[in-house]
Amino acid sequence: MTAETANPVGRPRSFDKDQALDAAMHVFWTYGYEGASLTALTEAMGINRPSLYATFGDKKSLFSKVLDRYTEGPISYVVNAIDQPTARAFAEDLLIGAADSATGADTPHSCLFLQSVSTPDPEADSIQQEVVRRRNIGNKLIIQRLIRAKREGDLPSDCNPADLGRFLISVMRGLAVLAADGASRAELHRTVQTALSIWPK
Repeated sequence: MTAETANPVGRPRSFDKDQALDAAMHVFWTYGYEGASLTALTEAMGINRPSLYATFGDKKSLFSKVLDRYTEGPISYVVNAIDQPTARAFAEDLLIGAADSATGADTPHSCLFLQSVSTPDPEADSIQQEVVRRRNIGNKLIIQRLIRAKREGDLPSDCNPADLGRFLISVMRGLAVLAADGASRAELHRTVQTALSIWPK
């Protein structure tokens, strides 16, 4: 057996890092950071603890990698929506994306960024700060897109882009809460259209 084909101790031969991260994301998304035990994580990922530590680091490091994957996957709609030609189309893409992400067929009906620190523990302060930091990055992207829209004449002169952005962010978070409470995707889509009915003319 060569070095290239040797199987690392403690790691299953079928181990796939991306699949393991997806499994860990599902656990964190379901139970939050504090509620996701190492036992639940390793069972879902199909690896043992030594393999988890060797590949992903400790629980906090794993969670950070999960947040990266969540940003690049389920909530990539935020970045994708920026390319829409109008602010109104951007807002609709953003809200529909939030509704769809929160009601996935194979994922928990909620938002990982909200679920992960919904009941913060003093020991999880650094985790909460990291999640808030990442949320703020997304918030900034949204407001910057609306500032650009106003500069281009795509929003009325009396419209405040920051206030409009915070409105969209509030609706996005509300959609995740409604999904967690059992609202269907169709119901969330109707909520999106209601929110957009007050779009500045």
